[in-house]
This record gives sequence, C-alpha cells and structure tokens, in this order.
Amino acid sequence: MSLSTLSRRSVLIGAAVAAFAQTRQLIPFPASAARPVPEDVLRRIYDDAKTPFKYGIILRPEEGKMLDCPAVFRHGTKWYMTYLTMNRVGYETHLAESDNLLDWRPLGKILSFPENGKHDAAWDRWQADGSIALTDTQWGGKGEPMRFQGKYWMSYLGGALQGYETDPLSIGIAWSTRPWQAAEWTRLTGNPVLSAAQPDTREFEKLTLYRSNVIYDAAKSLGFPFVMYYNGKHKNGYERIGMAVSRDMVNWQRYGDVPVVGNGEDKMRGISGDPQVVRMGDVWVMFYFGAGWKPKAFDTFAASYDLVHWTKWDGPNLMEPSEPWDETYAHKPWLVKYNGVVYHFYCAVGKEGRTIAVATSKDMRRK
Repeated sequence: MSLSTLSRRSVLIGAAVAAFAQTRQLIPFPASAARPVPEDVLRRIYDDAKTPFKYGIILRPEEGKMLDCPAVFRHGTKWYMTYLTMNRVGYETHLAESDNLLDWRPLGKILSFPENGKHDAAWDRWQADGSIALTDTQWGGKGEPMRFQGKYWMSYLGGALQGYETDPLSIGIAWSTRPWQAAEWTRLTGNPVLSAAQPDTREFEKLTLYRSNVIYDAAKSLGFPFVMYYNGKHKNGYERIGMAVSRDMVNWQRYGDVPVVGNGEDKMRGISGDPQVVRMGDVWVMFYFGAGWKPKAFDTFAASYDLVHWTKWDGPNLMEPSEPWDETYAHKPWLVKYNGVVYHFYCAVGKEGRTIAVATSKDMRRK
C-alpha cells in the first residue's frame, strides 16, 4: 500500500472519529441479573494462576529511568513484550524479545515522543503508554495477537504534560503490520478515542483514564466484537475499572454508567487497575492490581460469566511484595500459561528501582 493511500485512509478514519464524537451515547448494562461465580470456581482459578516461585528481575532500566507495565504476546517461535520506559519526563513504549519467557532482550521504541519538537501541543506529546491488544485470551492458548483489517492493534494512554502520569490522561489507538519489530506504530488521526472531556464520561473517570486491555469476544455477547477494560480516576484519586465496546477498533462507546470492578468503597480511595482479561473454560478472568485498600501494592483477580458482572476474589493475593527487588510494589500483572507453566510478569519496585520481574508456577531455577 502506498503512503498516499495510507494518508487518505488516516484522514477518513479521523473524520469518522470526529463525527462519532458528536453523537456519543453510553450503552446501558443488560437487564439480566448477575450470576455470581461460586467460591469453588474462584478457588480453582487461584490454584491454576498462582506463581509461588519468584524468578526475579528480567528487565532493568538504564540509569535514571524506570520500567513499567509489561504485556506479553507470541509470534512464531518467539515471545515479545511491550513495556514502558519512564525518564521523569514521560512514558514511551518499548519492545523486548525472548526465546523462553525468562531471558529478555530489549529491541527499541515503538511509541515515542514526537521528534524535533513536532506536535508540541498534541494530546499525547509527553505520554505514550501502550499495550498490545487482541491477544489470544484462551488460558494456556497460543498467546498470539489477532489481526483485524490486516493490522495488529494497540491501545495506549496518552497525555500532553510532562511527569509521572500527570493528569489528564486519555486513551488512544495505534496499529502496526509487524508488531514484532521495533518500529514506530501508527497512531489514529482521530485520537484520543476516549477522554475525560467527552460528554458521556462517567463519574469514576472524570479526571483521568489509565491503562487499558482490549479483547476480542467472538461470541459478541454484548453485541460488539471488541471489549475494552480500563481504570479511571475521579477527583479524589479513587481508581476503578470500567468498560467500553467497539465494532471497528476506532469508534468506542462506554458500556454501563458505573465501574465493573472497584475496591475501597468504604473509604472511597485506593486503586483497582491495569486489567488483563483471559478465558478459563466458561469463565472470564480479570487479573488486576490493587493498592490503597489493603497493605502495599499487589495483584489479584475477579471472574465473570458475562463480561459485565464480576465476582472479586478475596483470598490470598496472586502477587505481593516479598523480596528486596519488589519490597515496595509487586503489581501491574500480565499472566501467560505456556506448556503447563504460568508466568506472572509484573512491575517490581524495590532496592533496584522500578523494574520488570516474573514469577512462575514451577521452579524454573532448578537444573
């Protein structure tokens, strides 16, 4: 495809997004009653997903930088990870490669700050926190991302201001034809697709929209093939997870007028965020991190039969601080089950700074 054709398509997509923004309409939750996930099913999920063996740090930042937010996918015989680098100015998204899910090689940037001062007023000038979208949700599956309209997709939070997640932040979409290469992804001209400034913004996301996970629901159980989960923040700093849906990965509608997962309701504070959704049999499972409503920062999960009503696990955390390298935070999960072994990737903050670590369901250090 020629550059001129791509340019024309970008203009058309941008026009479609702009037109949609003028007629935004929130979709109400279905009238069907909630079907709670039984305790014994939650326990089985926990037993299948737990990773008691901390392998340790797998990616370290350069001097003066921090790493964050791993998301893992497979292509061919290799594994790839999108992750964030923070240099105290803002977020950029990087790519790493692995043969075995344990040894990782950084490849380079895929969502960068605009070069040479271009687009200084852009909504995502100083923040670009991307996460691979449409990965295989089947627990123990191939882990490959799905192509839609000949492209691979990514959702990302973006912001115009410098600093660590400086408000306001919004959600954009980008695409690539070769997500396994360290090359810049193409951002939609009509970004952001979701922001706190839109007329259908819900109470829990009035200030900022954070990290998102987009899945493909082949059954279109909500009437849409693409479902996005993301955490939003209200003025008081209370973060909860809500939903949006799309038919084309470009135009997104908010789904429901309240969040689907939240914690700390009694004090109206704390974080439930960075969701990752997978499918275990007939149950959807959402891994996410918590902070502020229980000690420290940790990873836990919720489960659902319909993608809307979620039953929260209140048993032991899937991940929590315990080692020098993650003694401050052990959070922001991405879990992969491959060849019978579960790999729990997470952001580890401790004596070695903000890094990316992994824990496993089997002791991978044994000879």
